[in-house]
Amino acid sequence: MDFLQPATWADALSARAANPGATPLAGGTDVMVELNFDKHRPDALLDLTRVPELAEWAMDDGRVRLGAGVTYTRVIAELSSLLPGLAMAARTVGSPQIRNRGTVGGNLGAASPAGDSHPALLAAGAQVEVASARGSRVIPVADFFTGVKRNALAPDELIEAILITPPSGPQQFSKIGTRNAMVIAVAAFGLALHPAARVHPTAPAPGDTAPGDTAPGDTAPGDTAPGGAAPGDTAPGGAAPGGAAHDGRTVGTGIGSAAPTPRRAVAAEAFLAGALEEAGLWESREQLPAAVVTKFAALVAAAAAPIDDVRGTAAYRSHALAVMARRTLTWAWHDYRRGGPGGRGDAGPPGWHSGRC
Repeated sequence: MDFLQPATWADALSARAANPGATPLAGGTDVMVELNFDKHRPDALLDLTRVPELAEWAMDDGRVRLGAGVTYTRVIAELSSLLPGLAMAARTVGSPQIRNRGTVGGNLGAASPAGDSHPALLAAGAQVEVASARGSRVIPVADFFTGVKRNALAPDELIEAILITPPSGPQQFSKIGTRNAMVIAVAAFGLALHPAARVHPTAPAPGDTAPGDTAPGDTAPGDTAPGGAAPGDTAPGGAAPGGAAHDGRTVGTGIGSAAPTPRRAVAAEAFLAGALEEAGLWESREQLPAAVVTKFAALVAAAAAPIDDVRGTAAYRSHALAVMARRTLTWAWHDYRRGGPGGRGDAGPPGWHSGRC
């Protein structure tokens, strides 16, 4: 096995072009497990840990441009106020050692249905910036996952950054596992309320590219099964954050570990955004009707396509998603009601997220 270790982004792209079969290595928290158990033996490893640009984040045109090599620990420490949903998800990842090594870009590249960052990124309407020696392009995160542990990268492309608009309202994340820590999700759910959503157009691709496989992910064999979503449950995610818009105000969702790919609950988004608009609840911030919460939860569960496996049954996953949808919506709406404009708390930094998980 060859070991490639570029020190610049340009060298990394050149190495990727010359070795399209090489497995990218970021934190190694997925890849090294697969190697140790001899489940994956690539011809080469492309170590990206010495490329400094990947470990940086900055504000860019009102969005956070999060380098693919930024670790979960840094997301928690440095971005909890700007990206509360992602920070909540990051807190549920593995152990401190895993969070010190694991990266958001690596989690995306693995494309596991159970990836912890995926529901939060879907709910936030994130975009994935990818590049090759041919040029760069931006892929809506809802279009990034193409199958079980497969993504939309061409064989010569690498993930460069994730583009995320800081929220204008509360975000929440919930995860259920077989224990409270160091566990793969049995099911996970992310929610974001966008009372002042912004739209960022997707950059065109520099040319036609074919989907390519990526490094193995973090789920055990049998965690998911191929299968399509129910009609109307999912849709391309290139619109405003969260996708379902009413008068510019949107709701975003993300489902994890309950379908062949991470996915949005599009029908649930549209229903909740419409219900909030029709009842004037965005402005009044009155208590949500129980019927709205119940139907939202049912639509979230209906958007999933779970299976039975060693960690839980399909029925349990569907039930768990409904429970998490009710809880996260209740928490997020509570935060929105007590906050100032856009749901932000009036005291202290914009940290109105509760950190519940």
